[in-house]
Amino acid sequence: MRTVDVLVVGAGLAGLSTARLLALRGLDVMVVDRRRSLSAGIRTTGIFVRRTLDDFDLPDHLLGPGVRDVLLHPPSRRSPIHLTSDRDEFRVADMAAVHEHARRAAESAGARVLLGTRYAGTSAGLVRLEAAGQGVREVRARFVVGADGARSRVARDLGLDVNRRFLVGAEIVHPVAPGPAVPVFHCVLDPRVAPGYLGWVVDDGRHAHVGVAGEPGAMRAGVRRLLDAFAAGAPGRDAPPTGPVERRGGPIPVGGVLRRLACPAGLLVGDAAGAVSPLTAGGLDPCLRMSEPAAAVIAEYLRTGDQGVLRQYDGAALRARFRGRLLLRRVFAGIRSPLAAEAAVAALRSRAGRALGARSLLGGGGVPVVEPRCAARTAPPGGPRRGAPGAGAGV
Repeated sequence: MRTVDVLVVGAGLAGLSTARLLALRGLDVMVVDRRRSLSAGIRTTGIFVRRTLDDFDLPDHLLGPGVRDVLLHPPSRRSPIHLTSDRDEFRVADMAAVHEHARRAAESAGARVLLGTRYAGTSAGLVRLEAAGQGVREVRARFVVGADGARSRVARDLGLDVNRRFLVGAEIVHPVAPGPAVPVFHCVLDPRVAPGYLGWVVDDGRHAHVGVAGEPGAMRAGVRRLLDAFAAGAPGRDAPPTGPVERRGGPIPVGGVLRRLACPAGLLVGDAAGAVSPLTAGGLDPCLRMSEPAAAVIAEYLRTGDQGVLRQYDGAALRARFRGRLLLRRVFAGIRSPLAAEAAVAALRSRAGRALGARSLLGGGGVPVVEPRCAARTAPPGGPRRGAPGAGAGV
């Protein structure tokens, strides 16, 4: 039976970043993911915000052109609010390539990544894995990291908190013909197509991302149908696709960081931990920034056996820093009619409203993360405290 220090379930950015940091600390790390290819099952638009572009060493060739302009449209689509920045606020990544880059970085650090391997449960340190044609096998793991998405099975198996508040999102991605147009991020506040959230179009001159998300109970027509209706008349979509169309979608946890994130058997990162902005539904920044304190806590706990170390990975403290976003999420969810949405956009035309819009959509993005006291003691030898390859942030 194989024995590992840490088994990471999920080879998304959160799982791969955590695995890399743990491997750099000298731990024996295995990552498993049921997908056979990291280009399959991508659910994020892949929008990296300025704070991440500033803080992390992202591979430039995997990022699209900078986006500085945001247009916020009311349901009528008339007279959108134009917000602009004097520097790049967003860049959209080739997420399949970013995932592969993060995988290579984790493997270069010493982690073993097994694709096509499904997590089938854990009990008393024994983790059951299933691979096609190989049946079920067991791995003994000193610690398990749940990076397995919004509906985490690891969280349930470990008795940790689980996400209970979701948006459901869907997106169409396709190439566009190159041209002289300035890249623009369109946001449409219209509860008829995105109840409780937004429709969006991000056209950076290479690809167009057209999407909607909303409260599941209010999307009675179904997210696929709403997306197709929105895409037919979405702002900024003057030209048809020039290549294959990719569809993405899935649940987005927006209840804030969960309170109970860790126990002696494991902890949660990424969407599994609810590390998604309740307001903007951006998960790349919080989930990846949390990978650093998660790795520090795991390394210290496995070194000392002191369960008190796990309390430094404190979901309640992190959740407190989302308090304002949680309040705004409730306000946002209460906009249920086109008339109310028109009024909300009109209110943003004031000086104070434009400042609030700019603060929410521009200004760097990212979320605060509490750094555990053990972080400095468990920093990877010779490695930077920040800048994990492939790490990023999103709105």
